Amino acid sequence: MLVYPDAKTVAQALTPEEPVILNRPHAARRAARFFVEKFPGKVLYAVKANPAPDLIQVLWESGITHYDVASIAEVRLVRGILPDANLCFMHPIKTRSAIKEAYFQHGVVTFSLDSMEELDKIVEACRDPETGEEAQDLRLCVRIRVSSEYSELSLASKFGCDLLEAPELLQKARQHCDWLGVCFHVGSQAMTPFAFVQAIDRTRAAIAQASVVIDMIDIGGGFPSVYPEMEPPPLEDYFAIIHHHYEALPIAYNAELWCEPGRALAAEYSSMIVKVEKRRGSELYINDGAYGALYDAAHVSWRFPVNALEDDLRDPIEDFAFYGPTCDDADYMAGPFALPGDIQAGDYIEIGMLGAYGAAMKTGFNGFGDAQCVIVSDEPMMSLFDGSRQPTASDNVISLR
Repeated sequence: MLVYPDAKTVAQALTPEEPVILNRPHAARRAARFFVEKFPGKVLYAVKANPAPDLIQVLWESGITHYDVASIAEVRLVRGILPDANLCFMHPIKTRSAIKEAYFQHGVVTFSLDSMEELDKIVEACRDPETGEEAQDLRLCVRIRVSSEYSELSLASKFGCDLLEAPELLQKARQHCDWLGVCFHVGSQAMTPFAFVQAIDRTRAAIAQASVVIDMIDIGGGFPSVYPEMEPPPLEDYFAIIHHHYEALPIAYNAELWCEPGRALAAEYSSMIVKVEKRRGSELYINDGAYGALYDAAHVSWRFPVNALEDDLRDPIEDFAFYGPTCDDADYMAGPFALPGDIQAGDYIEIGMLGAYGAAMKTGFNGFGDAQCVIVSDEPMMSLFDGSRQPTASDNVISLR
């Protein structure tokens, strides 16, 4: 496949009428190696962040062997690409048919749950259909509810059992599995390592009250990427404080530490070229938007880095808002997005850091949504993995305890 040097070259060569997704396999490979080599435990890729087969293959080749799948469709997808991958069904609410297919057809033995109802469902779905005996190889992960106060996007209200419910659920789950874990999620884009300290403290309380053997702690996702006005501490700081507090938990001597990054592994993988179709004052009408790869820009006011790709723009930088191509007023991205003041219809813009949840959320609403994919070899527009961000001294990190 032809590899272009950068977005500007793609725009000049293709003069595209539809958006173009620019993929950077080298960036995903670097992010994966960073986690595999530096996180003090096992790394699962959260497939929902970007289920692109090419990305999943790159992550596998870079050392990611475990995958957090949230639906039977994701189970089928990853198993079809990676026959030897370890798939973990981490959605706490699953249909019986999905559990049964995952277990009997795709070799999935790791399931998360946050209620007695879900525990019973998993146990029944995995019974031997001939003998009626319970499965002897289940790995169950009880999800507890933790705070999302340090994250840009909350994941605290939908899933997770309350701390008062957790001990009984852990005790009951222990009776039906070969291997028991506790998992949680601090929310997306956690901007301080302290988010994990609070969550691990809640985990400690649940384990102490349950008095059962715990074989795994899964701290979930939440590891941030970098965006305009969202520049987190180096990820090594997160890893250091997580490991420090994990080691103090009352768990089995051979217990495992897991994490489930999605955004942090995928964000730098992709950017996108869009075309300006119209300018109205400080508003630019572009050919992708709220129903495409810019869902987060519209619905949670996420600011993505932008860069004008024309050589003849000379005016000082101004702030712009975007309208997408559909007929819906909600197809609006307030930004602000900083671009040259003389940008106009017909010009191209690169929008960066769309590898996580961007390209994966494109729809065909209103007949829009087509996008060509190409590979480019330059650096992402922003990066946590290019060596420019140095970790804090370990004593300072641990002092956050």
